[in-house]
Amino acid sequence: MDVKQESKIHFWPIMIAIFFGNFVSVLSTTTINIAVPLLMNHFHSNLNTMQWMVTGFMLATGVTAPLAGYLGGRFSYKRLYLFALMGFTMFSLLCAIAWNPTSLIVFRMLQGSCSGLIMACTMTIIFQVIPAERRPFAVSLWSLSAMVAPAIGPTFSGWLLQYASWHWLFLINIPIGIIAIILTVTLIPYYRMNVPKSFDIPGFLTVVLGSLSLLTAFSQGNSWGWGSWKTLSLILVGIVLLVFFVLHELRAEVPLLNLRVFRNRRFTAMLSIYSLVTIAMYAGTYLTPLFLQTVEGATTLKTGLILLPSSILLALLSPIVGKMYPKFGPVKLISAGILFIFIGLFMMSRLHTNVSYSFIMWAMVVRNLGIGLANVPSSTASMEEIPVEWSGHATSINNWVRNVLSSLGIAVFTSILSTRSILHSKELISSGAGNADSIRLLSFTMGVNDVFVVGSIIVLFGLPLMFLLRKKRSVIPVQSAG
Repeated sequence: MDVKQESKIHFWPIMIAIFFGNFVSVLSTTTINIAVPLLMNHFHSNLNTMQWMVTGFMLATGVTAPLAGYLGGRFSYKRLYLFALMGFTMFSLLCAIAWNPTSLIVFRMLQGSCSGLIMACTMTIIFQVIPAERRPFAVSLWSLSAMVAPAIGPTFSGWLLQYASWHWLFLINIPIGIIAIILTVTLIPYYRMNVPKSFDIPGFLTVVLGSLSLLTAFSQGNSWGWGSWKTLSLILVGIVLLVFFVLHELRAEVPLLNLRVFRNRRFTAMLSIYSLVTIAMYAGTYLTPLFLQTVEGATTLKTGLILLPSSILLALLSPIVGKMYPKFGPVKLISAGILFIFIGLFMMSRLHTNVSYSFIMWAMVVRNLGIGLANVPSSTASMEEIPVEWSGHATSINNWVRNVLSSLGIAVFTSILSTRSILHSKELISSGAGNADSIRLLSFTMGVNDVFVVGSIIVLFGLPLMFLLRKKRSVIPVQSAG
């Protein structure tokens, strides 16, 4: 079939099918975090054990992301997407009926492995099926599906946990997953492009084991200790395996991930900018709810309501920025986005123990305005010069890097928060600043402020990378990737 002709006819049906699948995948990552204390009580488990329900999901998502390029080429992205949706829906049911912490963690990891494939497949289908002139708007709709879930996730899960049971955090995925499966079967056309001739086993083993080593070290480094032999050993093993993976992939006739896409300066610059924005974004995503509940004493429902305006703004911005992209281009939009993210994070570094909810709400609105301006242009611009035949590999690399950096961002910010809070606590005790409770809350707040300062500085490094963008576009000559 002529893919471009088909895509002109089926633009909205395809995007509807993609929207539901990506939405349910992202929703599952935003609703469960609030439930950790409740699940600890239900299963009579400790925090270190139950954190693996969250960490395991991230690990599995990061490990399967590099496989999407090969599997999509081998079986077609429609079939891989359909398989991932069916697996995600089935494992959601199994999570809901989990009988102990181990079973919940295992099912949650299997759910995460499907989620990693869903996100990679949906983005690849857009760049392989949707015509070039409509891709910015298509990417904005894809981003909208990823933004709606965080917008409603915390508030919805807080309400659900207050008036129902934790089982419904997983059961709610089932009807949405079934709808996505039906829409995918009926609305997305079947197509195949560059079918790989063989499976790169050495590449598979090194990238999976290397990613798993690093993600485990990043996720557990704060609890194990960053100087412990387990953490350092896993980081060393992960780095060695990934270096071997890169060297092998550049020589392989049929690579698992075609790393030649990094020869394109536009792709490399945009991926670097997107990575910096992702790391900085997690400063607010992770620490703001923690501060509200720990220092301000806000309930889970109240926390969700405070974050709701900024999340809704982020969701609404996606299609608007998609329409603005052809007129303004990536440089202006991303530069403005980085500046707004910086201002929002710097505002959040001014927190104190009696800060008003409205201040936090407006700081998050400014921050999310920047994220909305930067996300869609960076995602679109990174893929504009990548040949259609390589788009699956490029999106797999995007998802792989994003998942590794998400885990790294949370781990590093948690470590900084812990270290700085202890340091501030000692300073406050020596100065006789107050009683134990007030010192604990004040030192924690000062530690949170330090993390926001670090996040605001990190995102500014994206501005110099704008100079790496080509003014004149060029497409990488396609070599055989299998």
